[in-house]
Amino acid sequence: MRWVVLQLADSAFPTGGFAHSLGLEASLALGAVGAAGSIARFAEAAVWQAGTGGLPLVRAVHGDPSSLDRVDAIADAFLTSHVANRASRTQGRALAATCARSFGGAALVALSARARVHHAPAFGAAAAALGLTADEASGLWIFGALRTVLSAAVRLGAIGPHEAQGVQRALGPACDRVLERCASMGIDDLAITSPIAELAGALHDRLYSRLFQS
Repeated sequence: MRWVVLQLADSAFPTGGFAHSLGLEASLALGAVGAAGSIARFAEAAVWQAGTGGLPLVRAVHGDPSSLDRVDAIADAFLTSHVANRASRTQGRALAATCARSFGGAALVALSARARVHHAPAFGAAAAALGLTADEASGLWIFGALRTVLSAAVRLGAIGPHEAQGVQRALGPACDRVLERCASMGIDDLAITSPIAELAGALHDRLYSRLFQS
């Protein structure tokens, strides 16, 4: 059993991910997402976006940690929305700091010492430093996106906690499809597959009241 994989997947691991909704809060407020059934569709779209827009960055740095600077610059250029860009930086720094404080090690300490780093490249670097395989890192990345959206949906009152667990279970096959399709994608294949959510998320700062950072 790879206990570190379960530890990183545990909601008790304090990376700050639950301060974000991946655009769900703005989508609900703007009417892009409504009935409970659309939460499942939003969550599946978010998983695909994590696959096409983040997983290539994760796997690139995991396979070659020395490419972190180059991949981080690509991530910065790709995330044109100021809200998504800021959130990615915030999550990247939180992940790096938590891993360094929790596990130590020269690679993780160096990662946490960076002035800024995006979430996906930081995730790939941390996974490599902790000895995770590429498939383990990929699965954790996709699971994290799904869990983040559904947790936000519960806290926003869009669905109940039991319903959220049912949605998460039902989307297992979709997560498998995302991994199968996106694991072989390279940096040049980065894509935004959920433009409506992307546009709604970019308006997050304009909401009258906000529970999440993004």
